[in-house]
Parts: sequence; structure tokens; C-alpha cells
Amino acid sequence: MKELTVISGKGGTGKTSLVASFAALARSKVIADCDVDAADLHLVTEPRLVERHSFTGGKTARIDEALCNGCATCADLCRFGAISADGPSNALTVETYAIDPLACEGCGVCVRFCEAGAIEFTETVQGEWFLSETRVGPMVHARLGIAAENSGKLVSLIRSRAREIATEKNLELIVVDGSPGIGCPVIASITACDLVMAVTEPTLSGLHDLKRVADLTAHFGIRLIVAINKFDLNEAVTREIEEWCAEKEIAVAGRIPYSGDFTAAMIACASVVEFAESPAATAIKSLWIATERALRNDGA
Repeated sequence: MKELTVISGKGGTGKTSLVASFAALARSKVIADCDVDAADLHLVTEPRLVERHSFTGGKTARIDEALCNGCATCADLCRFGAISADGPSNALTVETYAIDPLACEGCGVCVRFCEAGAIEFTETVQGEWFLSETRVGPMVHARLGIAAENSGKLVSLIRSRAREIATEKNLELIVVDGSPGIGCPVIASITACDLVMAVTEPTLSGLHDLKRVADLTAHFGIRLIVAINKFDLNEAVTREIEEWCAEKEIAVAGRIPYSGDFTAAMIACASVVEFAESPAATAIKSLWIATERALRNDGA
């Protein structure tokens, strides 16, 4: 079993569109949408829901006003400014304290030091994760709640379930749609995978972000290949990206020309390679062949 994770230094590079096309082209695979903060792979794969589960990724504190004695210890100790003196009055004091659930980081300090025992610390539902069937195979995906934390934990859960399904169904490949950037959900998306593809575009910010992604994958010792989308919008910067990759011994697996088919395919709930025969679709097919070769360790 091999695992390919597709990421990008920033949003809007075409990462998810490429993952959808790879899912259509690959044989014997399971798809995992690990961009849980802004999941959108389901928009082009038309999933049929099979399983739905709640995700409890952390705890949130809540003050029981009936027990609060108004000592303010919790407010003094809270480093996140989540506790304020605006709770309702009770039989013990005219001023109790309340916790803003959106500001609470779930550290538990207020619970530990509340002498009145007035603070409850309970697990909270922070999102949902799903198993679906699609026209291109099984897909594990998720939705993180508004202002919810622990996206890295949810990503790890999604990848774990995808590996279980691949084992159960004897599938050869896991294709992961990772998050943009280099933060916690990205780290959770790439660790221990076989190959990372970074999707970039020919802009100075695109090159800058690619360098950060390369530093991240190098830190974890994970092989990296690069795809340059919309390469023909600025061929001078495309050459600069290719020269930098050559200097760092990072393979550029392919170039994709700018195409309105990316947007049109998305509107039609299809991947680019399913939508129409076009120069972009041809380039993506060539990119997939190079990616398969890299997964087999034959070089990109």
C-alpha cells in the first residue's frame, strides 16, 4: 500500500482539482480529504454517505453558577481571556463568572485551581467525519466545526480510517488531499506518507511558499515532488521555480497550463480529466504517470 499526499503552500493553487483528477485516474485506491478546515473534495466527487460520526477532539470548561463563589481565581489564571465577570447572580454572591466557549482553549487550569469545584470540564463535539462511496471509489472526509480546534487530531483520524479501508478492501493506494500551508493539519497529513506532491503556481509568493513546504518535508524526511499549475501565466517565474527545484534535487513532475476547465469542471461536479479532453487534462494525465512512477521509486 502506498500513500500520496497532495499539499500546497497556499489555497487556490488547484490542489483539490488535481486530487479529484488523480482519484479518477488511479486504480485500486481510497481517497482521504484531510483539508478539514475547508473540505471541498466532496463537491466534485458526489459522495453517497455510508457512515457519519461525531468528532470529539477536546474539552471545554463551563462554570456552574450555583456553585461559583465569585473568587475570580479562574479569571486571574486564564491566559486566553476566556473568563469574565458577567455570569448571573446566585445565592452565594452577587457576581459570578462565565466562560466564553469560543475563547476557551481547553487547557484545564481553571478546573485545577477552582477551590469551589464549580467548573465542569467536558468533552465537546468539534466536528464530524464521514465515510462515503463515490464514482471514483471510497472516500473518508470530515468537517471541523466553527472555531473548533484539534484539526491535526481529526486529520490523523481520517488517515487512520482510510488505511483501515485500504487494508479491508485490499486497495493499493491512498490519495490524500492535504491542507494548504505548513501548520498542524499539514504535518498530520504528511507524516509517514510515501510521497508528497506540492502544487505551486508561477508567482513569487508561490515560490516562497514552496520553499517553506520543502523545508517541512525535508525536516520529516519525506520525498517531495512538485507540480506547477498555470505555468504559462509567468514562464519566467516557472523557470525560476524549476531552477530552484533542480538545485535542491526536487523533481518537477509536471506543468499544467492555465485553463478555464478547472472552474467549469467544478461547476459540473467533475474532475478536469472527466470533464473534457483539453491541454490541461492531457497535462494532468502525464503528471499522474510521473507520480505513479515516483510512487514506485523509479523517479519522477
